[in-house]
Amino acid sequence: MADRRKSPCKAYLRVKIALKTGYGWGCHRVLLDNQGGSGRISNMPAKKSSSTESKFNKTQILEHISASTGVAKKEVSAVLDSLAEVIQLHVNKKSVGEFVLPGLLKISTVKKPAVKARKGISPFTKEEVTFKARPASTVVKVRPLKKLKEMVL
Repeated sequence: MADRRKSPCKAYLRVKIALKTGYGWGCHRVLLDNQGGSGRISNMPAKKSSSTESKFNKTQILEHISASTGVAKKEVSAVLDSLAEVIQLHVNKKSVGEFVLPGLLKISTVKKPAVKARKGISPFTKEEVTFKARPASTVVKVRPLKKLKEMVL
């Protein structure tokens, strides 16, 4: 008896091909079989390009999210403001000190201790120098997580 879960794996590859009509480039998806054989062109339209020419400001981000989800811009703005408040609650001085946006990024705070003034040798001039004292501080670190790393690659 055949196991239905072990059906052949199918993968799609987006390719650009020239249209015979001469209207420019068209985006089509090619279905590849799991043996690496030749692909056939699928009639399924490809997703919109996920790149942009310039970076978005806040208004453009709100418009883009609003257009892609069908939610009003005021509601999208309220969600972003609420997200900023949640991050502030987590990264605050007397709180957890860490916020995770699942799959995308991790924001954490690191407490640096105070450093006393000390004497040392400058590596460039080989002269004795006094390094200044530094007060204790809190540093914010942002680490990318798996999905964000995969977006870049």
